[in-house]
Amino acid sequence: MVLVQHVSKIYPLYRHPAERLRQIIPLIGRKPVHNFWALRDVSFQVDRGEMLALVGPNGSGKSTALQIAAGILQPSSGRVLRQGRVAALLELGAGFNPEFTGRDNVFLSSEIMGVSRREIEESFSVIEQFAGIGEFIDRPVKEYSTGMYMRLAFATAIHVRPDVLIVDEALAVGDAIFANRCVKKFEELKARGVTVLFVSHDLSLVKRLADRAVFLLNGRVTAEGTPSDVVNRYVGYVLDRQAGEGGAVEREVSGASFRHGDGSSHIRNVELRNARGERVSSVNAGEALTVHVEAEFTRDVEQPVFGLLIRNRLGIDVYGTNTRVDQIDFGRFAKGDIIEIDFVMQCNLTRQDYTITVAAQHWDGSSQDWLDDAVQFTVVDTRDLAGVADLRASISWTRNRDREFV
Repeated sequence: MVLVQHVSKIYPLYRHPAERLRQIIPLIGRKPVHNFWALRDVSFQVDRGEMLALVGPNGSGKSTALQIAAGILQPSSGRVLRQGRVAALLELGAGFNPEFTGRDNVFLSSEIMGVSRREIEESFSVIEQFAGIGEFIDRPVKEYSTGMYMRLAFATAIHVRPDVLIVDEALAVGDAIFANRCVKKFEELKARGVTVLFVSHDLSLVKRLADRAVFLLNGRVTAEGTPSDVVNRYVGYVLDRQAGEGGAVEREVSGASFRHGDGSSHIRNVELRNARGERVSSVNAGEALTVHVEAEFTRDVEQPVFGLLIRNRLGIDVYGTNTRVDQIDFGRFAKGDIIEIDFVMQCNLTRQDYTITVAAQHWDGSSQDWLDDAVQFTVVDTRDLAGVADLRASISWTRNRDREFV
């Protein structure tokens, strides 16, 4: 368990080295110092067996929060409570001696975390296999690539049987095979009751792994809740910052989990329709479906773009498209004009629940009106397929028998 209560972290910023002396020697005369708040009154709790993700832009305080949670940094105010053995993987190279071999560093790092040498020897073959660096295990780590370094560090951290695992962008340097291996390991740790606190810019990974998420912005907790809702708010913030709005404009909307945009247009209606044009909330696998979108322009707009995004029940993006991708130029719309658009497609999805996010955007990608999870629907199928896409594979086969030749 990890409990962070009202934690703040302040760094004084000095314009000149002499200002440091003024703060130390009162006789010289102190001058006001500008303080940078890396964290300001941040609180969250991660219970046993829970996975909590921190998301936010660079400089929002995520890494500082992890370092304080791990006990590496002391907060300026507030307190942190930890229960059990803590394993932290925060910075590439932290805890490894570049002159030592990979094998030596595994033993050194594990012993620092309180694991006996006998336990390390019993787990070493598993660590070596998980890291997958081959004969380099007996080479100095200064010869490793960034990916090899991180793979060995991550493999060591998760195999010391921690009660709490704190990870900062562990999968950012791994290839697809290693990333998939790590995801499975995270799921195993969760099943074993290990508490995991992690930071990732891979929002799909956050939605897949985390039980809850926290959105940090400028050192403060901006949102906390389900991964899907928190990620939606983060994405909305990023899109509006790109548009120069400085933040998401929220408007409560029935049926949508989150809404933002500059308000140049207003999406009035979103419907899911079957092949007969009837409004439905469930669709048979393989049949045609239509997403009908109706929007009104609240100001004059040039070249608007309309798009949709289908997500599965975990909030992971399944399919997305927009009118700009299809090179459709609507031209100019005046204030008060209304547009109706139909996205027609085959429902080649597997049996589960999905949501549809719709958006009206400017040609440069900035949002006019964005509705996360505006429509929910269920795909019905008698077949039990894996994954989310039904690729309609055809199967052919032959039987070959060995023949004896005399």
